Amino acid sequence: MSADPWLMLMLVFISISTLVINGDTDPNDASALMGLYQSMNSPAQLNWPVNGNNGNNDPCGQSWTGITCSGNRITEIKLPGHGLTGTLAYQIQSFSALTNLDMSNNNLAGTLPYQFPQSLQHINLANNGFNGGIPYSFSDLASLITLNLGHNQFQQGLSLSFQKLTSLSTLDVSFNSLTGDLPQTMNSLSSINTMYLQNNQFSGTIDVLADLPLDNLNVENNHFTGWIPEQLKNINLQKSGNSWSSGPAPPPPPGTPPLPKDKGSHHKSGGHNSPSDSGSSDGSKNSGIGGGAIAGIVISIVVIGAIVAFFLLKKRSKKKKSYPDVEKLDNQPLAPSNEVHGMNSTQTPSVIDLKAFDTSAAAISLKPPPKSFDEDEFPKKLAVVKKTVAPPANLKSYSIADLQIATGSFSVDHLLGEGSFGRVYRAQFDDGKVLAVKKIDSSVLPNNLSDDFMEIVSNLSRLHHPNVTELEGYCSEHGQHLLVYEFHKNGSLHDFLHLPDDYIKPLIWNSRVKIALGIARALEYLHEVCSPSVVHKNIKAANILLDADLNPHLSDSGLASYIPNANQVLNNNTGSGNDAPEVGLSGQYTLKSDVYSFGVIMLELLSGRKPFDSSRSRFEQSLVRWATPQLHDIDALAKMVDPALEGLYPVKSLSRFADVIALCVQPEPEFRPPMSEVVQALVRLVQRTNMSKRTFGTDQGGPNRDDQEILDM
Repeated sequence: MSADPWLMLMLVFISISTLVINGDTDPNDASALMGLYQSMNSPAQLNWPVNGNNGNNDPCGQSWTGITCSGNRITEIKLPGHGLTGTLAYQIQSFSALTNLDMSNNNLAGTLPYQFPQSLQHINLANNGFNGGIPYSFSDLASLITLNLGHNQFQQGLSLSFQKLTSLSTLDVSFNSLTGDLPQTMNSLSSINTMYLQNNQFSGTIDVLADLPLDNLNVENNHFTGWIPEQLKNINLQKSGNSWSSGPAPPPPPGTPPLPKDKGSHHKSGGHNSPSDSGSSDGSKNSGIGGGAIAGIVISIVVIGAIVAFFLLKKRSKKKKSYPDVEKLDNQPLAPSNEVHGMNSTQTPSVIDLKAFDTSAAAISLKPPPKSFDEDEFPKKLAVVKKTVAPPANLKSYSIADLQIATGSFSVDHLLGEGSFGRVYRAQFDDGKVLAVKKIDSSVLPNNLSDDFMEIVSNLSRLHHPNVTELEGYCSEHGQHLLVYEFHKNGSLHDFLHLPDDYIKPLIWNSRVKIALGIARALEYLHEVCSPSVVHKNIKAANILLDADLNPHLSDSGLASYIPNANQVLNNNTGSGNDAPEVGLSGQYTLKSDVYSFGVIMLELLSGRKPFDSSRSRFEQSLVRWATPQLHDIDALAKMVDPALEGLYPVKSLSRFADVIALCVQPEPEFRPPMSEVVQALVRLVQRTNMSKRTFGTDQGGPNRDDQEILDM
């Protein structure tokens, strides 16, 4: 019995030791925090009691600077103004209970991780050096209340969907280099009261913000145009440094409901009209359309109605006198008399007025004018003029002469390639700039469709993404239609995979994954960010261009969606092995057929084979048909790999790559994943590869190579 106290003491010691070893912190949170710590170059100024990377760290059981927990879960990471450097680790997504992330006023840089925790309510990354694009995954943070990304170096468009961000009250993206129009989904921000967009390069109008419950809006120093919506004139609005339209805004169309009477009170009450609000509202000041404007519209309608009635009465009085003469003229040659000319000059304006005000004409039954009038004259006067599309301000208009000089009169020496819509030439300009000129075939876009071409150019000019080839200019002269794109000197993916020579080195594995991820992000942008969605329809290795750093750029983006008869043109070129099975049956392209074509690209990257190769045995001619049964067989998969890789690839990475391919090339369209899921799968693939490299060293199927670096996300 004397041993019992010693036994009890031993048990207590073991229990305490176990608690110290395991700690109070959730293991996933502790591991993610170590990843964040290392990505910030292990900052000593935080004085975190880090105990290596062996799982003994306990930020919730101990007191770590800037870390707040609830139970064993990390809920807040607040480290503003600590002079932190490095990047924001991708492990940030593992903090599944995190609600507040504040890394503002530091020296962090690089691109943001693609995924953030769904639980986040407050994000403050202001005053750092972050660059690249704002992750599209922010669109899914439905609990987000504040988002502050101001004073960084973010570029590209504001490529987010705001439909789920109904709780967001404060948005700050000021002092960056963001471009393009404001997303239409911003009209879903039903809780927003403060928005800072100043000092960027945004363009277009701010009409999408008109009906938001804003109290504070700063849009200074951008490229906004158009009129300031009336709804925004009663809030704290800062708007200088833009190109606003002068003069009064055009009146809203008839039938537009009046604006709320007291915009300011509406905002301050959070969108709910209280009795005190309605009692103190001043209708004479805050009416959306002033009383004078309404009176003017009513008077205009009355005057127009009186004019129409006057002409109708005059016409009827003349009919009684002139109809007998008109009936005689029906059987005579068209020798105009003074009487007929007098009627023509009287009736023509009345017909045009009725066309312009068809709501009045609908209630009046009019007989057609006599046939003796010049019948060919009426259709010309009543024809609806097609709206002319203004040339995009962000594009340069080239002359045919300029492009002829730059391309050597479109000589064969300057020919870069030929696609479904025309030939592409290398253009060298006097200032040393090199661009690519696509000359659209007249069979694709006939010479007389210049208006259609300008509409195509206008649509293409709105596409901005780092992995989409940028449109620089256009030419529309003498029935010729040309598009001028940025030039990428490394050529196409097709050249690297299928036309190797002494000047083109085989692509290493990391470069192939990097290319796949870049194109996946381009398609995610076209499918899920652009509104309406853009179906590419022509995804193939020849349309994937590589820059000096082997970053991929998807060319011809949007072209097939905007050219009227593009489907017919593309269907004439089927049989390449890139198209989904349903395209061959229906001739119709969809978002899911794009996903299939992307899967074929991934197969090319993995195997080095063409999508269809008639030189191979019949069983191996179709790449998808040959490869699909082997994608989940690790031994067969190793034999499929491009011999040019010489066995230098991570085996697990290869297997996961094959899993993504299998999802994309499924024969049933409904089972193929959306491109956002494909992007996430490829991001996870890269992250796991990076982690295994750091933890276990190289996991190659052969000897290591110095130039085989881990893909930097």
